[in-house]
Amino acid sequence: MKVLVINCGSSSLKYQVLDMTNEVLECKGLVERIGIEGSTITHEKIGQDKFKLTTPMADHKDAIGHVMDALVDPDHGVVKDMSEIGAVGHRVVHAGEKYAESVRIDDSVIAALEECVDLAPLHNPPNLLGIAACQELMPNTPMVGVFDTAFHQTMPPESYIYAIPYEYYEKYGIRRYGFHGTSHKYVAERCADIMNVDIKDLKIITCHLGNGASVTAIKRGQVLDTSMGLTPLQGLVMGTRSGDIDPAIVTFIREKEGLAPGEANEILNKKSGVLGISGVSSDFRDLEAAAEEGNERAMLALKAFAHKVRFYIGAYIAEMNGCDAIVFTAGVGENDIAMRDIICNDLGNLGIKLDLVKNKVRGKETIISRDDSKVTVMLIPTNEELMIARDTYRLCK
Repeated sequence: MKVLVINCGSSSLKYQVLDMTNEVLECKGLVERIGIEGSTITHEKIGQDKFKLTTPMADHKDAIGHVMDALVDPDHGVVKDMSEIGAVGHRVVHAGEKYAESVRIDDSVIAALEECVDLAPLHNPPNLLGIAACQELMPNTPMVGVFDTAFHQTMPPESYIYAIPYEYYEKYGIRRYGFHGTSHKYVAERCADIMNVDIKDLKIITCHLGNGASVTAIKRGQVLDTSMGLTPLQGLVMGTRSGDIDPAIVTFIREKEGLAPGEANEILNKKSGVLGISGVSSDFRDLEAAAEEGNERAMLALKAFAHKVRFYIGAYIAEMNGCDAIVFTAGVGENDIAMRDIICNDLGNLGIKLDLVKNKVRGKETIISRDDSKVTVMLIPTNEELMIARDTYRLCK
């Protein structure tokens, strides 16, 4: 079966087609500037050069239509017609407490996701638009929803509850949900495969470190705790997100700066993190270059990021009463040699010993801990699209 994986943003759309008989990626692409002047689709059939087309796309239905055209194109496509696509897997950010695993999409699923729009107002609406467009253009093809929050639904109540009046949890579902679940699940399962140990016998800490970043404690294959919360704003210092702060800061800044409703949220989500500390960039490569040139705020931003990752690693080792493996993944986790070194430095008393030679690697599955390290430290490139395709295939084959 060939599976089409769709990941819709507000004005962009990523896609892949995988042949699940052997889990081979056949093509991938990106649609940008949906509904904006200069809409483009960049399509790559594996083994060929990329093909780029600039053409008006008024909405997600137009974008999906151009994706379908690319998939059946005689020169760049991977199917003769869309009937060869056996199922479509959709990445959906927020499913609240509704779903603890991926599901076939029907009207009841759509209704449940619409109820979660308040919890993810930036993400769920475009996810729903992508589903609706595919259903209209591919009415006979089964659709599957794969949720960022689902993997974290095994958290016990003491991990996910906030210490605010309980009625807000009951009325509005205010609790910790966690995100990046598809990535954390993929690398945890891959970690168990590499170690040749049943995941139910392991305690794993997965570090998804990119512009958005989160750390998750996985005990016996189930999430015990994770750093993100009701929204992706909580937890680590990130590219432009503040992560954990004193809640009173919001009111304090709002009053001092005379901010309009929503402005404080905009600052915490898009102007904070390492960008806010450094004043330089949210890109870690820019920060490291600036730090090497003596920029003290850039160095401070890098140290603040590493400090928070180490904080959560230590907390989760305590929470799980030990740790067998730590996994680094996503853009920074996979490629930033220096950051992995800073994070793991001086953690020897917790059984974590990084091998500085093995650590000199980017984007490749590698064990990077020393032979005498009690905790196995790994670099595992994430593959959320493959995880989505696997769940879609499992539910539709």
